Amino acid sequence: MNSLRELFVNLSLGKQLLSTKNQLPITSLERFYKYKPHDKPTPKPGGGKQFRRLVHYPENKKYTVKPLDVTHLAGRDPETGRVAAKGIGGGVKHKFHWVKYDRDGPEEGPAQEERVIDVMFDGHRSANIALVGNKDNLRYIIATENMKVGDIIKTSRAIPRNPVRANEGDAYPLGALPIGTKVHCIEQTPGFPYHKIRAAGTYGTILRKFEGHVVILDTRKHELAFSETCMATVGRVSNIGHQDVKLGSHQKNRELGNRPRSGLWQRKTGRFGRKIRPLPPMRFVSGLPAAAPEKLVLTMTPHPEPVPIYGNSF
Repeated sequence: MNSLRELFVNLSLGKQLLSTKNQLPITSLERFYKYKPHDKPTPKPGGGKQFRRLVHYPENKKYTVKPLDVTHLAGRDPETGRVAAKGIGGGVKHKFHWVKYDRDGPEEGPAQEERVIDVMFDGHRSANIALVGNKDNLRYIIATENMKVGDIIKTSRAIPRNPVRANEGDAYPLGALPIGTKVHCIEQTPGFPYHKIRAAGTYGTILRKFEGHVVILDTRKHELAFSETCMATVGRVSNIGHQDVKLGSHQKNRELGNRPRSGLWQRKTGRFGRKIRPLPPMRFVSGLPAAAPEKLVLTMTPHPEPVPIYGNSF
């Protein structure tokens, strides 16, 4: 012990510490951790932003059927790194298949034909996907209920005078299909890549047509009015039994990328009862968003000419 003290005294730092009046032992030196404040904003969930995965698309943004790499975010914001969703984390890593939802075809003449090359499982969505191709053009689409390898599917944007007899997997405008047809992957606005009814086992039924619109009854029994030029795929989405699958264990839920919630088990007592509400009225879906109203700027500058005052003068 004396030898260690002599070695410490010989050091320059040791001489300074031992020369002070309040000599501190070597073991009493404290470490000071300085807190570094940050100006990173708190992430706000919602607004079409998801915190489960980050897909690495090609730099040229050109469509490809090559499986894309994925980075798991585990519920964190990709910009700030702060936790935004606590129920997300872990899970089996899958390659991402870029699905091309828009089915674009000729507006005149015969319909475009494509052959189904493969029907496969995709870990990033509930429905199965299908690889279809025409000559050198390949793409992924959402598979239908009875789609199989070797099927020929058609795509056309023409609206004939008489309704067409479409097979499962064909894509036509809503105005070209007869009433009672089951459809999915419906364009919300003609020409824009925003589609409805894409989950596994879902479909919509054509109820009626009026004034250039087609009314669709979705799985929630809601009536939605689309433009008759919106494209839709005939049939029901594949993987019908997705909602009936039993996880069976907590480990299976972790494989799906869901973190455990509170372990407190509570029985549903039904104290507040079941609220039965009427269905909402028909809602128009198609159409571009309305333009923002023009802002009026009020100033206090005097009028160039005096304004006459009518009535009794004081």
